[in-house]
Amino acid sequence: MSKLGKKLIGAAHEGIAIARGEAVPGSYRVHVPDEIDVKALRHKLGLTQEEFAARYGFSLPRVRDWEQNRSSPDGAVRAYLKVIEREPEAVERALAVA
Repeated sequence: MSKLGKKLIGAAHEGIAIARGEAVPGSYRVHVPDEIDVKALRHKLGLTQEEFAARYGFSLPRVRDWEQNRSSPDGAVRAYLKVIEREPEAVERALAVA
């Protein structure tokens, strides 16, 4: 096998370990996207602005500002939005009032 092939297989194994939560947190970087299309995410979830804001703990004016490009979510919010995009049910379970 070529050197490149070995590196690719190694990278795949590392990716699997990260996805499973088996990797040591200091051994990899987390990617937070520079931009999130909040409107597209909200539409993908089939929610109104009001429903999206209420379900995920945002203020309605903030959601409107993001969607109309008057402001942008900061890094922590972009990371949270990415989690919402990938695992909306997990976020809902985590935020549910017992």
